[in-house]
Amino acid sequence: MFMKDTTSGDLVRVNNVNQLASPHETHVDGCRQAGEEEQDERQFSKGELEFPSGEPLPKCWTDAHYQVA
Repeated sequence: MFMKDTTSGDLVRVNNVNQLASPHETHVDGCRQAGEEEQDERQFSKGELEFPSGEPLPKCWTDAHYQVA
């Protein structure tokens, strides 16, 4: 799945969608899609990722207690 890094505007290929959707994970493993070659895998903070359309991640992906309010 591709997400957008809000700090650079580059696309990031997320390697594990379950990691992205888990509210207990604060970072995801992915590869920046910048330049002609895919960059090495590294961790990205979920707080710095959004959908390519500019929409933020759903609250249930980032807050383990989103239903307790």
